[in-house]
Amino acid sequence: MKAQTIARELALLALPQLSKAQKKLAQSQPRELQLTLEEMMLKAIATLREETQEALETATAELQRSNDKLLNSQTRASDVSGAREMTTEAIELVQTAINRLGQALEMPELINNFNRPDVRSYALELLVKATEETAAIDTLLSKSLVDWQLGRLPKIDRDILRIAVTEIVYLGLEERIAINEAIELAKRYSDDQGRKLIKGVLRRVTEQLQSEMQ
Repeated sequence: MKAQTIARELALLALPQLSKAQKKLAQSQPRELQLTLEEMMLKAIATLREETQEALETATAELQRSNDKLLNSQTRASDVSGAREMTTEAIELVQTAINRLGQALEMPELINNFNRPDVRSYALELLVKATEETAAIDTLLSKSLVDWQLGRLPKIDRDILRIAVTEIVYLGLEERIAINEAIELAKRYSDDQGRKLIKGVLRRVTEQLQSEMQ
């Protein structure tokens, strides 16, 4: 996986901490800002590790519950219908546990990739620009929203939009690539409605930028 793609995800996971420290960051010197943002990235990685552990523990509990239901279907069900219902519930729990385990197994590789120097470097660059230019980024996004307010968007959708605009406006990433990457992040962290909204807003952002250049 490309370094920028991984860095984009790391930046997305670190961005929620920016709002808590925005005022402090705005008053920081460049070196202090860099150190603070590096600390935020480390916290994001630590959080991801904790979530992986929790996912594994939850999956284990779900498998145990599934096993209990299978045993109960054999010993406590009063009739065939009751046994079938318990068996169905057990299978659903197993499927949920398998999906959860699949996600958890992806995490170690993702965490290792987050520690790559090229990944950390681009993620830091993204966070620095997103922090320095928050007001301008949000103004551009607000102008591109139709019958909606930026502050009312789900936090994850707002952060995906901010990352995309940062890359387009300040890091020189091609608009088409930035939009596609934002949609990929939305597929992973948002929902279908959020993905459609992000695509529409970024399309209007690019139209606005193009009209300003004419």
